[in-house]
Amino acid sequence: MRIAISADNSAGLESIVAHHFGRCPYYAFVDVEGREVQNVTVLPNPHYEQHRPNVVPPWIEKQGGDVMLAGGMGRRAVALFKQAGIQAHTGAAGTVRRALEQFLGGKLEDARPCEEHQYAGEHEHAADESGEGELTRLKEEAAALKAELAEAAQRLDSLG
Repeated sequence: MRIAISADNSAGLESIVAHHFGRCPYYAFVDVEGREVQNVTVLPNPHYEQHRPNVVPPWIEKQGGDVMLAGGMGRRAVALFKQAGIQAHTGAAGTVRRALEQFLGGKLEDARPCEEHQYAGEHEHAADESGEGELTRLKEEAAALKAELAEAAQRLDSLG
């Protein structure tokens, strides 16, 4: 199985998961057999500088992705992944390694559009021109990081 994970940097399994899948600079592709990592390849997002809807999901499919993990994604991306037979999951946070563990442990939800895209209809990226889209993305990313921090604190507490 080939799992694509949105990433903010190119540090392999230690890359930080990007909150919004289409606007991330990199994708980590992790080849997994069972629960064993076989290979990790990090590729730059060829559409990062000029993000357009509907172009990244076909590119992920062309790279052989079976699964897509991200912090969040828009409704069109969710639909395109579904059409391509690629499992999409949102709610990933932390490192690529952690997102992989969350997915393999069944702790990531099936993809659903993030708030930025939930009610935006055909003009879902129009808010970006005024900065509202960026503000919404940052708020969602902060909420995801708070949840990740709370989970890490619980894990630390359980270790003693």
